[in-house]
Amino acid sequence: MIMEENYATKRGLIGIVVLPPSPLPPCFPHLPASQTWMKWTLSASQDFAPLKKSCKQQHPGTELSEIPAELLKCHGREKESEKEKQQIIGGCNQTCSAVTSAFPLPPMLCSLDQSCPALFSSSNIWIAGCSRFCLCWLLSFTCSLGMKLFPEQWSAEGVRQSDFPEQEMPATVMPGSPVQLNSVTLESEHPQSVSQPQPAFQIQPVTPDPAPSQCRETWGGKYEFLLSCIGYCVGLGNVWRFPYLCYRNGGGVFLIPYFIMLLFTGLPLFLLELSLGQYGAAGPITVWKCCPLLKGIGVGMLLVSSLVSLYYNVIIAWTFYYLGMSFQSPLPWSCNAPQNAPLCQNASGNASRFSASEAFWNEQVLGVTHSSGLHDPGPVRWPLAICLLVAWIVIFLCMLKGIRSSGKVVYFTATFPYLVLTVLIIRGATLEGSIEGVRFYLSSDWSRLQSAQVWNDAASQIFYSLGIGFGGLLSMASYNKFDNNVIRDTLVIAIGNCCTSFFAGFAIFSILGHMAWRKRVPVGEVADSGPGLAFVAYPEALALLPASAFWSVLFFLMMFTLGVDTLFGNMEGITTAVLDEFPALREWRRKTLFLGALCFIFYLLGLLLITEGGIYWFTLIDAYSTSFGLIIITLFMCIGIAFFYGVNQFCRDIVDMICRCPPWCSKLVLYFKACWVFITPCLLLFILIYIFLEMYNTSLHYGAYAYPRWGKALGVCMGTVTCIQIPLWALMAICRESGTLTDRFRKAIHPLNSWRTAPTHAEVIDVPYTINLVDSDFASPPQGSSEA
Repeated sequence: MIMEENYATKRGLIGIVVLPPSPLPPCFPHLPASQTWMKWTLSASQDFAPLKKSCKQQHPGTELSEIPAELLKCHGREKESEKEKQQIIGGCNQTCSAVTSAFPLPPMLCSLDQSCPALFSSSNIWIAGCSRFCLCWLLSFTCSLGMKLFPEQWSAEGVRQSDFPEQEMPATVMPGSPVQLNSVTLESEHPQSVSQPQPAFQIQPVTPDPAPSQCRETWGGKYEFLLSCIGYCVGLGNVWRFPYLCYRNGGGVFLIPYFIMLLFTGLPLFLLELSLGQYGAAGPITVWKCCPLLKGIGVGMLLVSSLVSLYYNVIIAWTFYYLGMSFQSPLPWSCNAPQNAPLCQNASGNASRFSASEAFWNEQVLGVTHSSGLHDPGPVRWPLAICLLVAWIVIFLCMLKGIRSSGKVVYFTATFPYLVLTVLIIRGATLEGSIEGVRFYLSSDWSRLQSAQVWNDAASQIFYSLGIGFGGLLSMASYNKFDNNVIRDTLVIAIGNCCTSFFAGFAIFSILGHMAWRKRVPVGEVADSGPGLAFVAYPEALALLPASAFWSVLFFLMMFTLGVDTLFGNMEGITTAVLDEFPALREWRRKTLFLGALCFIFYLLGLLLITEGGIYWFTLIDAYSTSFGLIIITLFMCIGIAFFYGVNQFCRDIVDMICRCPPWCSKLVLYFKACWVFITPCLLLFILIYIFLEMYNTSLHYGAYAYPRWGKALGVCMGTVTCIQIPLWALMAICRESGTLTDRFRKAIHPLNSWRTAPTHAEVIDVPYTINLVDSDFASPPQGSSEA
């Protein structure tokens, strides 16, 4: 046999292929010589070994071999090029399998994501005339390489009946009882007689659907995925938020809760999202075929990514504005600029403490001084509107060809920030007062470990800096090869992201220390976070350096690359979710129109954020779009995989993807299993409770402006819309099922049949013939016979 004897009982539905030599044996009198591939399905209670023995004895020239049902029900179109026909499946999820040494038009196998051709061409099945040796070698060789793509399936009870055509429901066959397959009971006319011949097979023709489907993209190389994920995770928060949190929460002591939260929250959730996307080869919505009850998680991810993309590109627009202004000498926010001379007088009083860069930011860039709050947005700032339009055009062009184009861009955008940070650290180390800034950054206050806020800040920073729950990681992983070592990628990306945050702190505080020394104030008075650091404090520090225009251009180029990489991931999550749900949009022209319309809509909505009062709306969306709603989405994702889909099944899926799993990977899977079941959900609950307490006890501010109650309510509604999708879609999934409420719930949490076979395609191409077994096919061979 090609596979183990208990294969049928382990995997449920099995496809059996009869490989007759030429000429055909007499047991196939009704089968055309030109179409001799046939298949049928066995239920989980049937064993293949007696069937093979019986058929082998009755027809010595016939060879029966097992292949999974997925290989018989794949979807795709036949590849034309000879190079693609000669590729052998080896655990990847995008190449087709063929052997051309024996067949000019060979039967084709397909991969997990169904992007390659069906097992049989729709019109020309060519096997007759080939030797038995070549055919057996073909199946043996292909199965030995490609079967690792299809891990253990559920039992027949775990497969939803609605996912099967009515005539192909699996049946249970017991020895001596009638065979039931395809909803038809097959009984022998003379069950006690062996003299009367009876046909061994009943053949039902099946008409295949020749319609081709659009192939799913894959990464052009391993480093494209790694760099895309690193660029997506290493964003603006690593530069403008982590250093501030570090000095505010005890300096170097903050690294202790930071790395503890990385171990028990960041790494498990990061691996969960990467593994789910890579195994399912689908976007944030379609991937929940593994548990239809939780499809609302994918919809919630889509909404969160949309809100983040809406305001994140506004930051890139600000960066473009500052980048353009950096080509002036002197810099318009420096004290050397004529318009800032009154603000920079060194006379005694408060004038010496007033920042020229802060005046430039509030008056010339934002125009916020002309607005009184949320209710008074004012007119659009047209210089920023032009910068925002340029930013969306850049995003559109970089994503026009999907990951094939954005995967090449990240070679620059993901590596350039490290070059700039290194240059800034070297330059900062030569400045007077930089040591005081670094000492302030790393000063340890061990008493801060007793504060719950420190642990919440550590968990929140890990959570947001890794980009968990937005759908971007899941979408980018869905374009991976199936056998990619996802555990190794998780460790490299997550640990690299955290080390980048710590590394960036030296570049920030060394130059802030020099600015504090020049202004003769403590470092704490010049330190800030968020836009206040990136567009006020740090530009002011750069203006104090020789050749300030050069350093300013370098810094804002780094800010642009950091922002655009993160936006690539968010937009990839949105487009992948929509294209997987509507595969017709994958056609190049339709995809171009869809992406252009999406960017244009985001541009129009983003105009509100670049009005004179737009910074108030920006702060509101920033505070609530990724607040409790995102935590709830991630919490349900963790609980759903651990308890609904099954943590044991999910761990087996990960091991199946890592074809040659090293011992250290197997041990880490046990650690991640414990995190998914207990530790990570508990930490997420802690973060969620703390967020609700903080929302209740504190009010939202921007500078001296306190947000009104209706503004805060609007932000709460914004977060609620994202997480309420989970119960809404769960209710829809339960209503679509039949039976009692318990039965409906049980059916709604079982994976769809298309989850593992063709998660991104709605149509299925079947083989030309469906063959039903009769009871004599399961008869035991006479004593003394031997198995071939």
